[in-house]
Amino acid sequence: MLIAADKFKGSLTAVEVAERVTAGLRRGAPRGGEGLRIAALPVADGGDGTVDAAVAAGFERRGARVTGPLGAPVTASYALRGTTAVVEMAEASGLRHLPDGVFAPLTATTYGSGELLRAALDAGARTIVFGVGGSATTDGGAGMLSALGARFLREDGTPVAPGGGPLCDLATADLSGLDPRLADTETVLASDVDNPLTGPKGAAAVYGPQKGAAEDDVAALDAALAHYARVLERAVGATAAECALAPGAGAAGGIGFGALVGLGATFRSGIEVMLDVLGFPAALEGTDLVITGEGSLDEQTLHGKAPAGVAAAARARGIEVVAVCGRLALAPAALGNAGIRRAYALTDLEPDPTRCIAEAGPLLERTAHRLAADFLT
Repeated sequence: MLIAADKFKGSLTAVEVAERVTAGLRRGAPRGGEGLRIAALPVADGGDGTVDAAVAAGFERRGARVTGPLGAPVTASYALRGTTAVVEMAEASGLRHLPDGVFAPLTATTYGSGELLRAALDAGARTIVFGVGGSATTDGGAGMLSALGARFLREDGTPVAPGGGPLCDLATADLSGLDPRLADTETVLASDVDNPLTGPKGAAAVYGPQKGAAEDDVAALDAALAHYARVLERAVGATAAECALAPGAGAAGGIGFGALVGLGATFRSGIEVMLDVLGFPAALEGTDLVITGEGSLDEQTLHGKAPAGVAAAARARGIEVVAVCGRLALAPAALGNAGIRRAYALTDLEPDPTRCIAEAGPLLERTAHRLAADFLT
């Protein structure tokens, strides 16, 4: 059996999910699990937990002191193995770095994400998987590019202030000073969303409210990002306009756009690229059953989230897949279409959401015990 589950957000990391499922399977298996081989490969789709998943798969964790989304220094991590780095923008510029109840939709910056990328380059990385998600920012990646050597200036020649809101004051952009090592580095933009930069499905409209943006803020941010894209088009040509419309440009407050136009990144589904990086195809060898999952199995799961990617890859090899989750909001038919035979929800054991989150570990062990009774007897 192979446990390839994502985190249960707000309660368990992907590593903890694997540990709890393993314990429950051992307890529920006949003869104490004698002869049962259980392997764990925690997974992530580019968002929170991506570095942790890479470290669990054998990458080395590296730390760096970088600029947080509000400008104060934070400690962030990336993962390195050989010349391949996994960089998670949320480590530097994520909502996790905001105090409870504090948002800065107009001024939060991705500068620290650029510093984290530079740290990976300094460590010798020449292939970078850049996982984006869970951001506190909507600055189109301008902060990230500034940290890597780009210049964004106002009419009077002074630098534009941090954040997405001040991009409305942008007069000129100069990307000629970007770190030259980027030209020799393969950068993969790994995300589970394919939104464009602007418009009704863009970074500000869809994700701005999650970052504290009121209706007027959303309109201001969308206009500022559109202006930013036009200024970049004057600086680098039509490729900027093409990148603004490309899938993934709107990911993580538009940092996807910055990566596409400034870093020459290639967009890929976050879970697909992470499964390759983590060695999922090799882990499937000799596997009879894959157990995947995440905190909530819902409609979003079907659109590029980790369990759907795991199920698709396993199904292609003819391997059966079941899922564990905190909450289940998919009908059996939808699960079947996604390649998941059955799903086990913690809320089946504890309907109260607050208690379910607080007691997720023990509940998951009991759930895995149920799973073992169904599939191992």
